[in-house]
Amino acid sequence: MTKQNVLIPDAIPVAVRDPKILPYPPPRGISIPRPKLLKHIEIGNTGPRINAWVDSMKASSPTHVKASSLSSLDDQTPWMDKHPSALRMFEQITSASKGKQIVMFLDYDGTLSPIVEDPDRAFMSDAMRTVVRKVARYFPTAIVSGRCRDKVYEALIEKTKSIPGAKVENNKFCLSVHYRCVDEKKWSGLAEQVRSVLKAYPKLRLTQGRKVLEIRPTIKWDKGKALEFLLESLGFADCNDVLPVYIGDDRTDEDAFKVLRERGQGLGILVSKIPKDTNASYSLQEPSEVRDFLHRLVEWKRSLDIPGCK
Repeated sequence: MTKQNVLIPDAIPVAVRDPKILPYPPPRGISIPRPKLLKHIEIGNTGPRINAWVDSMKASSPTHVKASSLSSLDDQTPWMDKHPSALRMFEQITSASKGKQIVMFLDYDGTLSPIVEDPDRAFMSDAMRTVVRKVARYFPTAIVSGRCRDKVYEALIEKTKSIPGAKVENNKFCLSVHYRCVDEKKWSGLAEQVRSVLKAYPKLRLTQGRKVLEIRPTIKWDKGKALEFLLESLGFADCNDVLPVYIGDDRTDEDAFKVLRERGQGLGILVSKIPKDTNASYSLQEPSEVRDFLHRLVEWKRSLDIPGCK
């Protein structure tokens, strides 16, 4: 297909911008800013709101999630029945794609790369990079990532420098305050410092993901909307012969899973070792299983292109 390669060269994610706020179309290599639209955390100056921030920070922590959500094998069985392994159900997935163009959407952190303490060191392995490059040869592929220059960045650096382990990341479309390495006893102080910066910027809002607070403009944008935007940009929005496949591990990926479920078209695959509420249809446990799934997808597609093979 001529639409084949709307992909990230060498599997390096670049950013898709909101078409409503840019005067020019997105570049040829397309990916999606990583929104953390889990909760809009209000920026007030009262103690209860800070406490609510900290409670929310704890809830999003993988450590706390694991402690509260890790179930016995008996509890996991019905969840796995509802969200079976995409590797085990591979033939079912490929059967669903019969007569359709598969379009791949891949989250980055926790999906293509492992979750690590320092987000700057979240790299794809060579094996993963190789298989993603191969996937992009056979299917339209987009990596969902978001890795603003603004006075807010400098203010956050200044305000958080006294908190050991806090890291401020300057992304293209948002600012991230990572607290993976911050002592939990310091979370309240960190939340207070971030709040003090944002009070001066009413057009910014705070959202959060896995041990990260993100500051972004008050525009309505999430991974579900980004998915719809990409499908439209690729000319697939109104096509019945397309099967979008979205693989992600974070709560923010649920917006994309929900879009696919509501469309009744496409498959969501959640990457998680523990049962959790999800709109995804299938599951994989970790990035190594994502790599294996992508490899099998490439080999399956390659076999279809060999005369005499089915």
